[in-house]
Amino acid sequence: MRRTQSSSSRPRRTQGQFPCSASCRKILPLAVLAVLLAFTALFAGCTAAPGGADAATISPLNGTVTKVEVIHFTAPNQCYSCVVLGDYAEETVKTHFPGELGSGKLVFDHVDVADPEKKEIVERYGATGSSLWIGTYDDQGGFSKEEDTRVWYKLNDKPGFMQYLKTLIGMRLAGDFSQ
Repeated sequence: MRRTQSSSSRPRRTQGQFPCSASCRKILPLAVLAVLLAFTALFAGCTAAPGGADAATISPLNGTVTKVEVIHFTAPNQCYSCVVLGDYAEETVKTHFPGELGSGKLVFDHVDVADPEKKEIVERYGATGSSLWIGTYDDQGGFSKEEDTRVWYKLNDKPGFMQYLKTLIGMRLAGDFSQ
């Protein structure tokens, strides 16, 4: 005898009748894992503000600062902003740090990343194109390099650019890495 279903009860589906097949059930955990890993990667560095408490207390150098280099790396064909960046940086250093430049404690240079004669300094900093880098050396042979990307946002404000870079260079000369 054949059973009929009442209108109030739904038919039971078997595993083969679900829209998500066996291969889908194997891929779904991988997709969820990929999404979780993507979120982890996106938000991993967002736990502390730049220049926060950790940066103020931990110096990348162990000794006393002996020299600071401000290097404007250039590409063979510079855009207007790249030229302005180098001009402002050079003017800032020459205006505010003539004594340090004269003593050799502060060095400023424009370096073309494509110049074979400058290969060693390009590799030391890891520069690949137009950029401004600050290198700090200590009396124990330590070296700390940093690319300053904030200067790009200050190109429309020359006094602001110069004040910012003056402050940053002064901090590095004093061994302060809090900003």
